[in-house]
Amino acid sequence: MVKKHIARGYAFLVYLFLYLPIFLMILYSFNDSRYGGNWSGFTLKWYSDLLRDRSIMESLYTTLIVAVTASVVSTIIGTISAVAIHNMKPKGKALMSSLSYIPMVNPDIVIGISLLSLFVLFNMKLGYITLILAHITFNIPYVIFAVLPKLQQLNPNIEEAAMDLGATPFQAFFKVVLPELMPGIVTGALLAFTLSIDDFIVSFFTTGSGVSTLSIRIYSMTKRGVSPMINALSSILFVSVLVLMLVLQLRDNKKEEIN
Repeated sequence: MVKKHIARGYAFLVYLFLYLPIFLMILYSFNDSRYGGNWSGFTLKWYSDLLRDRSIMESLYTTLIVAVTASVVSTIIGTISAVAIHNMKPKGKALMSSLSYIPMVNPDIVIGISLLSLFVLFNMKLGYITLILAHITFNIPYVIFAVLPKLQQLNPNIEEAAMDLGATPFQAFFKVVLPELMPGIVTGALLAFTLSIDDFIVSFFTTGSGVSTLSIRIYSMTKRGVSPMINALSSILFVSVLVLMLVLQLRDNKKEEIN
């Protein structure tokens, strides 16, 4: 009993440490004062100022375009790559899995500088295209390792059984195998989307003049001090991701109840 209380207390302290700064950020986004340590009343003016700020809205639009495009393309490539790796022989599978891990454990600054060098080598103008290509590159491994466990859990005879019943290989994959992989694919797509929105270092090295993501815009704003508008923007992003995760979790729970 004592050990259980200690474990619960420890877990509470860990979660408090993780989420207290986020709670304070959301709280002070409604603070009427520009200074975080001084609470002077409740207000929504920072949210209205945020929506009227043209540069932030342009950065938000850029971020969403890049994140959606990169997550869709990286999900397609990552899913195909995961299927290819799964169908390899054990030695090839181990080699490709190890190679796929490298971009995930590499420091972001290494990825950013290496991609910048590649774009310069091919005389590519830095902008939307290079930014999207960079995001696709670092997102693919995350999709691969989200889909691979689902492939490993899949009954190896399910595709063969579908073809025995008259389905073509194309139909067997898209109508039988793909639906079974969908939870992993959705997880990989969401992970790619959130990583793309969150990224700063790779974006900083691979974007061009006039193309600014939210992370870069927030970084430039912090040079003049932390404005409550930054708190408001960060709060909106946090709540949006939280709602999305809750919706998906509820959907998964309903599927498990049905099954």
